[in-house]
Amino acid sequence: MESDHGMHNTILPDTSIVMAFRFKGAVSYSEAGIEASLPESVITGIRHSARIVHYSKQAALLLVVFHDGGAAPFFSVPMHELSGMSVSLDDLVPHHYIEEQLSEAASHAQRIAIVERFLMKQLKMESNDALVQDAIQQIYASNGTIRIKGLLTSLPVSRDPFEKRFRRITGTSPKHFAAIVRLRRVVEQYSPTKSLTDMAYTAGYFDQSHFIKDFRRFTGQTPHEFFKSPLYW
Repeated sequence: MESDHGMHNTILPDTSIVMAFRFKGAVSYSEAGIEASLPESVITGIRHSARIVHYSKQAALLLVVFHDGGAAPFFSVPMHELSGMSVSLDDLVPHHYIEEQLSEAASHAQRIAIVERFLMKQLKMESNDALVQDAIQQIYASNGTIRIKGLLTSLPVSRDPFEKRFRRITGTSPKHFAAIVRLRRVVEQYSPTKSLTDMAYTAGYFDQSHFIKDFRRFTGQTPHEFFKSPLYW
């Protein structure tokens, strides 16, 4: 992400955990009325609400967007402990010095190589939890509408240990993960020819007011307000 003249983005909650390395300029964010500066290197857990990110002139970030559940093999801390937070990488990996290397690098290709080497040194385990990955695939296949009780009928595990494993690997509960998938599908499949009732029904809601309430929590705006704005992704 680079900004020559300064800009701001509205970033919706996602199922991916993200690392960001700021090597030029200043970046800050605001969420739920709270503003904060972004550290030079930061890891952000799965969030519950939209975040507005502000970039100064000549600001630049290198982002590492992990696949769903993909951050867990690189860190000792359970991923749900990062939920809703942006934590300095120094708190998880002391004395890594990666910011200095990124600032001194001559190209983006060199920066990517530096981050890849850093991640390979951090790798704690070679494979991820197959049961959790199976659950993730089922949630996506249902567009986030699957009930946890229904999900468990195809998995060889009871609810409590499953939810603990899921939170530790993905960074959030199965219910919240599914809610993010469902509302992101609403955004991706939006059409100005569809009514709010049709959108709610397609997303598996039986109550339009419940749909609007969830959508506002997810985006910070009503559906009508949100889709009028060009600044979302």
